[in-house]
Amino acid sequence: MRDSKRGVERRPMEKQGEEKRREKTSSYFDYNLLFLIIFLVCFGLVMLYSSSSYIAANSALFNYDGAYYLKKQLRNIAIGAVGMIALIFIDYRFWRKLSVLAYLGSFALCIAVFFIGSDSHGSTRWIDLGPISFQPSEIAKIGIILFLAMTLEKVAKNLKSGWNLIKVLLLVAPVIAAVAVSNLSTAVILAGIAVCMLFVASPKYWHFFFVGGAGVLFVALFIAFAGYRMGRIEAWLNPEAAGDGAYQTLQGLYAIGSGGLFGKGLGESLQKLGNVPESQNDMIFTIICEELGLFGAVSVILLFLLLIWRMMIIANNAKDLYGSLIVVGVMSHVAIQVILNIAVVTNSIPNTGVILPFISYGGTSFIFLLCEMGLVLSVSRGIKLEAIK
Repeated sequence: MRDSKRGVERRPMEKQGEEKRREKTSSYFDYNLLFLIIFLVCFGLVMLYSSSSYIAANSALFNYDGAYYLKKQLRNIAIGAVGMIALIFIDYRFWRKLSVLAYLGSFALCIAVFFIGSDSHGSTRWIDLGPISFQPSEIAKIGIILFLAMTLEKVAKNLKSGWNLIKVLLLVAPVIAAVAVSNLSTAVILAGIAVCMLFVASPKYWHFFFVGGAGVLFVALFIAFAGYRMGRIEAWLNPEAAGDGAYQTLQGLYAIGSGGLFGKGLGESLQKLGNVPESQNDMIFTIICEELGLFGAVSVILLFLLLIWRMMIIANNAKDLYGSLIVVGVMSHVAIQVILNIAVVTNSIPNTGVILPFISYGGTSFIFLLCEMGLVLSVSRGIKLEAIK
């Protein structure tokens, strides 16, 4: 009798165990996205060393160490990887209640730049705290993504009204305006992220004609109030006659043109030998074109398209709107930054400082980009296999 009773008692426990095993086996994790991230980071390390070793090895500023930028990038990757792994295993819904704090904190840091910011390359964009220095505008990207995802989830049903759409935009306008004062390119990226997230959440697409018009007006005003920005537009329209104002652009175009179909070979670039300024940062795509040719450039673009496609799949299958909007925000960030970087180096738009994600040298930007990838992978963990479309 006891055995039979025990057998009866065991059945519910066995059923619970089977249900847990089914949940584990039916859960999803996007290893394809993780592989693409790892591949892009590793490829970026190779190209970073190739593009920066000559300058670093011949400069006392870098202690004549050809691997100077490589070592610093490895440190940034290590910090970012720790953040990414931590965020993967934290349920993304946990950040919903901290979204407002993240937004207000990033806004406060952007304002703090005006009072305690340090200069770099003629602009005040950094906060230097001794051994630690960071760029608040990069933190603002993840702050806006989390805040808008939470806000739009709450008001999604009320976005049929154009006025409600404007009110949401006005909520994030202070951060965008604060960043635009010293870094217009990052402000454009922040505005692009916000517009893309609103576009996905709003059922009325025609509203975005007005949003686009307002965005163009916003950019035009900031350009008009800064003479050096008008100089960049003139250099873009006529680089041959712009002199030093278009030197970087012209040298980058020479690098792209000299690469041909398959390039000169890895490490064989001539333009990186002091001709292309910031070859390890904004202009690294020109070195890719010169060393790997059109084939290498197209391959890099295809890798980013695959990355965006994987994020689209996660966004489409996320178990709630909040998770889907987080992925849309990160996807928009990566896509806009890739488009702007490649457009700048090919002189399709005026020159502005935007790095190529995962490949260019970067500190705060690289670390927080990997953290954003952790958020996306955390959303993918919440998807059930049977829900994948």
